[in-house]
Amino acid sequence: MVRALLITLSLAFLSALLFAPLAVVFATAFSEGVQAWFASFADSDTGAAIRLTLLTAAIVVPLNTVFGICAAWCIAKFEFPGKSLLITLIDLPLAVSPVVSGLVYVLLFGLQGWFGAWLMEHDISIIFALPGIVLATMFVTFPYVARELIPLMQQQGDDEEEAAITLGAGGWFTFFHVTLPRIRWGLLYGVILCNARAMGEFGAVSVVSGHIRGLTNTMPLHIEILYQEYNFVGAFAVASLLSLLAVVTLLIKSLVEWRTGYRRR
Repeated sequence: MVRALLITLSLAFLSALLFAPLAVVFATAFSEGVQAWFASFADSDTGAAIRLTLLTAAIVVPLNTVFGICAAWCIAKFEFPGKSLLITLIDLPLAVSPVVSGLVYVLLFGLQGWFGAWLMEHDISIIFALPGIVLATMFVTFPYVARELIPLMQQQGDDEEEAAITLGAGGWFTFFHVTLPRIRWGLLYGVILCNARAMGEFGAVSVVSGHIRGLTNTMPLHIEILYQEYNFVGAFAVASLLSLLAVVTLLIKSLVEWRTGYRRR
């Protein structure tokens, strides 16, 4: 009875906070029919928001993947001064509000910021442009790959790498043929989580984007604008697409877990 009660409470909680909102999103998106749903994506501003979101994720995820591998390798394989500080800095975006992180970039690269005058003299745009969006998104997403790999590498130890080096393998050969195959599923798991957060980020991007329609609005920002204009079908149509991308991400994550037995540590 206790088990049944706990399962019932869990399902009720999920239904109220997850399934019901998703149902409302799709019901509103298709409230005027499938044609109206497709017509919502014919708008040029909507198309630009989708392209910008995908472009930002395509830039941010590979960069954070490289950083995550390097950071995890250093932390798991070596002892050095400042190691605890590095771990703390990696966790910093998880503790700092995304809005605050966006404001930091405005203070650094905005017109009145530390580097604003120099950037203006050299005709370089960071705030209210793609570079600012990429930087803000990178900041809020860079812990995900590293945080998946650090405990995995620490658990695996150094035995196989040391054996490969003893047999004459070089550093790059050891990494690509010994280390990388051992961490590939944890790496994929971290990349999936990083990509999901990059596409759905709102707070930091909202601060640095300037909300310029057709230029600096990502999908979450475009949804907000459409909703404020009472274009509910358009807003929820874009929201449904973003939800579908999130569902696909979760399905891929679940598939990875099922095929490999990998679980987040």
